[in-house]
Amino acid sequence: MFDSYIFDMDGTLWDAVDSYCAVWNRTFEECGVNVAAVTRPQLEALMGTPLDGICRALAGDTALPAGFMERLHANEVGMMPSLGGRLYPDVRSTLEALKARGARLFMVSNCDAGGVPNFLRFTGLEGLIEDFRAFGDNGCEKDVNIAAIVERYNLSAPVYVGDTAGDAAAAHKAGLPFAWAAYGFGRDVTDYEIKLDKFSDLNRL
Repeated sequence: MFDSYIFDMDGTLWDAVDSYCAVWNRTFEECGVNVAAVTRPQLEALMGTPLDGICRALAGDTALPAGFMERLHANEVGMMPSLGGRLYPDVRSTLEALKARGARLFMVSNCDAGGVPNFLRFTGLEGLIEDFRAFGDNGCEKDVNIAAIVERYNLSAPVYVGDTAGDAAAAHKAGLPFAWAAYGFGRDVTDYEIKLDKFSDLNRL
């Protein structure tokens, strides 16, 4: 039995890949960077990677102008509140059920600064998530942010829920069991304690 759940965002709670593609493509265009249009399969394969790693993967050897990351952040802040993403089925009802049973709910993501607050506002889940940490806010790796949540709130039986092999590694490095959201973007995950074929499977834990 778990007393708390710490969730990844992309590929676990929602799918916003098409919106992220629009943000990246506009930024490359505005900055005059000559790269091929960013596609959904490209970004799906990079979900869970810190922003600087995604940038290197998409730009390759192409030099980026000064201020590129600032423009990317500005575009995300300006575009994502309206573009948003799509919650996976039963996310809201499952979170409400967990909360009603006394579980504490948190988020840890490798997203850019402001990504989690935007997610919460867009989806209307602000009242269900107690706190969060994001790479874009503090520059800390995911395992560090998971451990910080556990320590701050003195969680005795937490589980991390994510969809990639990187999520699994971060959870285990932080000393937590890992619940794999197999419906998400990760396809090569083998190191997990629990497999979720759909989000509502959390109700059976």
